[in-house]
Amino acid sequence: MTKYVIITPARDEEEHIEQTILSVANQTILPSQWIIVNDGSGDNTGTIIDGYAARHPWITVRHRSNRGFREAGGGVVNAFNDGYKQVRSPNWQFIVKLDADLSFAPNYFERCFAEFQKDPHLGIGGGGIYHLEKGSLKLESCPAFHVRGATKIYKRECWDNLGGLIAAPGWDTIDEVKANMLGWRTRSFPDLQLLHHRLTGGVDGVWKDSVKNGFANYVAGYHPVFMLFKCVRRLVSKPYLIRSLGMGWGFLRGYLRSAPRVKDRTLIDYTRSQQIRRLLCLNSIWK
Repeated sequence: MTKYVIITPARDEEEHIEQTILSVANQTILPSQWIIVNDGSGDNTGTIIDGYAARHPWITVRHRSNRGFREAGGGVVNAFNDGYKQVRSPNWQFIVKLDADLSFAPNYFERCFAEFQKDPHLGIGGGGIYHLEKGSLKLESCPAFHVRGATKIYKRECWDNLGGLIAAPGWDTIDEVKANMLGWRTRSFPDLQLLHHRLTGGVDGVWKDSVKNGFANYVAGYHPVFMLFKCVRRLVSKPYLIRSLGMGWGFLRGYLRSAPRVKDRTLIDYTRSQQIRRLLCLNSIWK
């Protein structure tokens, strides 16, 4: 039986977290431990998870004090790392970062682990994030190598190679690029659906979310030319102009503030080389 641990940072998720808990509780392969980190919620999130922890011995709850605001990127990783300290089992095979506003089929993790079994070099994987739009499910598109931060499954050996997550905006791309640089493969499984009950970035709104993403790309060391093409490409996506301008401003603001980037020059060079290869229509992780 596959042994895995889930860590879920949760902040003000009373509306959706029960659906996530029921989805995990009904899995054909249960986790060895599920650590739910109540990241200073001001609603009933803490009460809800305490109630389910009393019923399921494999659920561990960690309550954090309220810092008074949402912290993009670093906040969720800090909460995750706090949960990681609570891991009891030393011999897990996979560690999962799972958001608290998802629902999915009972065989979701069983099928995910089957994908890892097919490919020994697969280091990070996860299902496709879907949103309900006008009565039908729509896949949230992303590059082939990318696994959305809402559902990350790390193979133990890959996790050890990565040395953990970087507490900064863009962490959920930095980890995958580094894994590829180290010889691992990373990819989503779009046929394995997870329903995301809140649009990605929905808490912040389109403009703030776009600025946040542009800044995250700066932190990750994206090549300016690649970023320019990315912004131009977004011009034809709704809402028109807002996402392009927001991403561009977020990226530029990183330069204007001389904000720190990921402290790994080799990783930045690899990221940029892969992006240039993509612009030249050569083989790269940005397919």
